[in-house]
Amino acid sequence: MELPQKYIHEIRELFGDEAETYLASFEKPHTKSLRVNTLKISPEEFQRISPFHLTPVPWCREGFYYTEEDRPSTHPFYYAGLYYLQEASAMCPASLLPVEKGDIILDACAAPGGKTTALAAKLDHTGLLVSNDISASRQNATLKNCERAGIDNIYIISSDLRDLSVKYPAYFDRILVDAPCSGEGMFRKEPSLVTSWLERDSSYYAPLQKEIVRHAWKMLKPGGMMLYSTCTFSVKENEEVITDLLHEYPDAVILPVADRYAGFAPGILPGTENCVRIYPHRVNGEGHFAALLKKEGSCSTGASVSTAGKPPAEFAEFQKYLNRPLHGTYFLQNEKLYLLPGTGFGHAGIRVIRSGLLLGTVKKGRFEPSQHLACSLKSSDFRQTVDLKPDDIRTEKFLKGETIRISEDCKGWVLICTEGFPLGFGKADKGTVKNKIEKGYRKL
Repeated sequence: MELPQKYIHEIRELFGDEAETYLASFEKPHTKSLRVNTLKISPEEFQRISPFHLTPVPWCREGFYYTEEDRPSTHPFYYAGLYYLQEASAMCPASLLPVEKGDIILDACAAPGGKTTALAAKLDHTGLLVSNDISASRQNATLKNCERAGIDNIYIISSDLRDLSVKYPAYFDRILVDAPCSGEGMFRKEPSLVTSWLERDSSYYAPLQKEIVRHAWKMLKPGGMMLYSTCTFSVKENEEVITDLLHEYPDAVILPVADRYAGFAPGILPGTENCVRIYPHRVNGEGHFAALLKKEGSCSTGASVSTAGKPPAEFAEFQKYLNRPLHGTYFLQNEKLYLLPGTGFGHAGIRVIRSGLLLGTVKKGRFEPSQHLACSLKSSDFRQTVDLKPDDIRTEKFLKGETIRISEDCKGWVLICTEGFPLGFGKADKGTVKNKIEKGYRKL
C-alpha cells in the first residue's frame, strides 16, 4: 500500500522509534471481528453454537475475531441479528462507556449504528437510547441494523447537535461521541480513506470536533459521563480537542482508561494521560483514540414515564399470537403502529426516523407485523413457531423471500426461526408458508 510522503513524515514524528514497526503493519492483513448481540444471546452460548473460528477480543467481552474462511455475513445467524460485524478497535468506545440499566443515552454521531447497537445491548431493553446523526440518509443504515438487532427502546433521529443542545440541556446520563475524523487509524482496513485524508486533514476536522464536543457536553447531566472517540492518530483531533474542553468547562474530568488492556497507550499531551490510544502494531486491531470524561455534580433523572394506550382492534387480533405482554405506549401514524419506549422523549421539531418499536402496518381492516417486531421477539414469545437448522435448505429459501413447506398443523401467522432465533414472519396455510420477510432484509 502506497502512503503519502506527508503522512509518513507525520507518523515518524509521532511514533519516533516505533514508526517503522507501524509502517510495516500495512503489509499485514487487517483483522476481522464481530460483536455478539447480548440482547439475543450470551457470548458463551454463541461460542457454543457458532460454526466460526473465534478468538476473543481482549477489550470487549462480546467481541471475537474470526477467520477469512468463516464468512459470517452470509450465515443465517447474521440475519437473526446474533452479531454485528465490527472492527475490533471500534468496539472500544462503547465497551469503555459505563452504562447502567435505566440510563438515558445519546449516541451523538451514530451512523451506521455499530456503537448504537452495542449501547442498546448494555441497556438491555431499559431506559432510553437516542441515536442521532446529522445525515438522515446514513441513519437508514442505523435503522436497519437496529431492527435486525431487535432494539425497542430507541429513537433514531437526524439533527444538528447545535439544535439538540438547545432542546435537551443536561438531559442525558451518558453520551457517546464517535466524532467524524480524518480516519488515519483505518487506512489499512479502508485504503480509500487515504484520498479523503489528502482532501480533508486535521485542519478541517479539529474545529468541527471541538464544536461537536461542546454541544454534547451541554446535554450531559451533572454526574454523567461522555466518551469521545476517533479513528485517527492526530493530536489535533484527539488530545487537543479534550484539553480545549477541559479549559472551557471546569466541571470536566478525564477518567482513567489507558492502562486497562495490554497494548493500550496513554494520551500524549500533559493532562491527557488517562486517555487511550490504540495502535495497529501493538494490538490486533486498527487505530483508535478514546477519552472518558465525567461532568462533576449530581442530578436526578428528568425523564417522564409513558403509560400504555389501547392498541387498535386489528392489532388486538394479532396480539393473540403473543405469549407475553408488550410494555409501552401504542402510537398509530400513517398506518404504521409503533410501541414507544416506557421512558418518554419529547421530540417535537426533530426529524425522527424511528420511534421505538415498529409493530407493523394497519390497513384495510388487517394488521401486518413488521420485520422489526419479528427480530425483537424470542421464539418463546410467539404461539406458532417453526425452528429450522441453519443448513436446512428451507432456511436459505426463506431468507431469500421464497415460500417454504412446513407441517399442515400450523395455520395463520408463524414465526420462522433458526436454532430458536427468529428470522421473520410467514403466513401458513395447508403446509405452505407465504414469506413475509421485508425485501430490504432478504438474502440476496
